[in-house]
Order: sequence, then C-alpha cells, then structure tokens
Amino acid sequence: MNFSETIVTLNKASAFDLYRLRAAIDRVLDQPGWMDAVRSRLRIGQAIEYFDPQANRPHSGQILELRRKQAVVLDLATQKRWLISYAAVNLDGADVEIREKPKQGLGRNEVAVGDVVGFLDRNHQQRSGRIVRLNDKTVTLHCGRQQWRVSYGLLHRVVDSSAFSGEMLELEVLDSQREPDATERDE
Repeated sequence: MNFSETIVTLNKASAFDLYRLRAAIDRVLDQPGWMDAVRSRLRIGQAIEYFDPQANRPHSGQILELRRKQAVVLDLATQKRWLISYAAVNLDGADVEIREKPKQGLGRNEVAVGDVVGFLDRNHQQRSGRIVRLNDKTVTLHCGRQQWRVSYGLLHRVVDSSAFSGEMLELEVLDSQREPDATERDE
C-alpha cells in the first residue's frame, strides 16, 4: 500500500471525514476475524516486531501472553511489558516508513524517536541532535547538553552519524579540482 499517496489524499479530507474513516477502520479492526488471523500466527515466547504509534517506529519484542483482543509483549530494548493490539504486530516484515514529499524539511511521518536529524538554529549555525519526542508541529531534540523544539519543516537528515554528539557541525566543501596542500598529502 502506498502510504504517501494515502497521506496526500487524507490531507485533502475534512476533519469530519477523517473522524468517520477512523471509526470505520476501528470497527473493521475489532472484527474477530482480523484478530484471530494474527493470533493464530503467534506463539508465547516468539520474537516479533510491533509498531509504536507514539514513537512512530517499530520495536522488537517477545510475546508473553495472548489475550482475546491484545497481546502482552516484552519490549526487548526497555524490558517493559506492553499490552498491544494484534493489528500492531508486523508479521510480514512490512516497511513501516511513510515517505512524505513536503516542500522542505522532513514530514511528521518521516521521523521517529531516536533518529538523528539536523537543523539551522536562530544564528544560522548548523546543529544536530537525537529526537526524544514527536509533537504535533515540532520535534524535541537533545543537542549536546541542550534541548530544542524544532519545526518539522526545518529538519534535514544527518549523514555523519557521529555528528549528533556535538553542538555544531563543521561542514567543508571540497573542490575535486584543487591540489591538496602539504598537510593533506600522504607521505
């Protein structure tokens, strides 16, 4: 299913239409056939991947208990127990990323808690940090010892994975035609 096209269509719908659609989806997911289909493929102790809508990313877990409408799962990263809907279990290893094409920056569905992203601060300094919370219009980032709230439209991907630990990124454009100086030559 192409979620990017679906998101574009949903953005054109009224709030009432979205509410009606959510109610219809909830009714379909509550039908016993959907839950039974997933539950029949699960076993106690089985390692699974499930989707966390709050963090907008998948988690690895282990099935502890199978209930009538939900499963009790041990999150392997945090060692916490969660009660999750059977619909949240990713049995087929589906790609959970929704790639939006906003005019600039990153979209709400393109980032997840724990991602490292960059932005230009008020003084036009390049900064990067790890996402700790997704808000409606902004993300909360830890940048070194500071916490920032940044609009999704100002975010960009960080290529240098070590960059999140520093306060500022040092960027340099290298000219492939230029001759390296004496300090750059291999000896």
